[in-house]
Amino acid sequence: MSSIKDPSLAEQGRLNLEIAEKRMGALCKVRDYFAEEKPLEGLTIGMALHVTKETGILVRTLVAGGAKVAITGCNPLSTQDDIAAALAEEEGVSVWAYKGETTEDYYTYLNEVAATKPQITIDDGCDLVTLIHQKYPEQLEGIIGGCEETTTGIIRLHAMKKDGALKIPMIAVNDNKTKHLMDNYYGTGQSTFDGILRSTNILVAGTTVVVVGYGSCGKGVAMRAKGLGANVIVTEVDSFCALQAAMDGNRVMKMEDAAKLGNIFVTVTGNKHVIRTEHIEQMKDGTVLANSGHFDNEIAIAELDEVSTSKRRVRHYLDEYSLKNGRVIYVAGEGRLVNLASAEGHPSEVMSLSFCGQALACEFLAKNRGKLENDVITLPPEIDDAIATLQLEAMGLDIDELTDEQKEYLASWEEGT
Repeated sequence: MSSIKDPSLAEQGRLNLEIAEKRMGALCKVRDYFAEEKPLEGLTIGMALHVTKETGILVRTLVAGGAKVAITGCNPLSTQDDIAAALAEEEGVSVWAYKGETTEDYYTYLNEVAATKPQITIDDGCDLVTLIHQKYPEQLEGIIGGCEETTTGIIRLHAMKKDGALKIPMIAVNDNKTKHLMDNYYGTGQSTFDGILRSTNILVAGTTVVVVGYGSCGKGVAMRAKGLGANVIVTEVDSFCALQAAMDGNRVMKMEDAAKLGNIFVTVTGNKHVIRTEHIEQMKDGTVLANSGHFDNEIAIAELDEVSTSKRRVRHYLDEYSLKNGRVIYVAGEGRLVNLASAEGHPSEVMSLSFCGQALACEFLAKNRGKLENDVITLPPEIDDAIATLQLEAMGLDIDELTDEQKEYLASWEEGT
């Protein structure tokens, strides 16, 4: 019960899963624990995640915990076909995904996952949970809860809660410190430039990189841009984030001003149309546009089509737009997640942390079935701390422990100057 591009890619997929596993020691420890305790016994988990080698190790962890898994992609260009082929051969796993999905297939596959009537959902972007709420409301009573991976999905969940539309408990895995301060920061920064470089092979040193949005992802992109020798401009709508960007040594200005100065633009906002026609028409000849936000609407691609005389694919997921003003603009990864459309996504080491959070969030939901409010919930801090401890162990690092005297001091209030 799977739909994949090419079953013959399974062997290569298994090799890539083997490499990922060696770099995901923390998640493998959770898998060993799950194999003993079986906290997910008898449950079906429906997933809409990027089908990558790292996600494959999460799938194996959930199956080790006793679950059956139905998985599809959460972005038409983010599936790694060899991984989809390998997972489709594993017991307890159904896969519907291929790289380059049509919009019709994308939603067909989401419906296939929903049809398995999962008791727990795992989303990256909130499309699966949204579909179930809108199209299959009769299933909601049987759902213990769900887990959301990314900032964009959390924004949507809070909007659902505000509108009174959220009918199941949702764990905001993105709010774990071991997720948004690691995955978003270190993972997005590195993988974004991996995607840009695979598509363009541009020399970043000496360029001006405009980072649109300075949340955890934007901070990571700006850090890596500086490391590659770029001058960094940040555009923001949030006063505090803009202040942070300035204090971190970046230039801060409006997009209308940055548009004339940048050579590479990276959008990481979770909002739509942050780069529009009026900005694009001001950009330099040869400017590169890339998006690392979840959805493909941060750059107004449809508007770009309207102000262009022609478009052609010139390199690996690099499209050249000839503007009516005579300039050329390049778009990497079709304006979708450039780190997955043009590259392989975040490195395994950082995804190990995020997926420990997903696995343990599923266990938390199973253990607290019927006890949680229909709300956006952050995992208890002790779970986050446990994940950090697992990662330190995987890295072979030791830290100090508090003495009894120190514990007593921290628990008291009498002692002062």
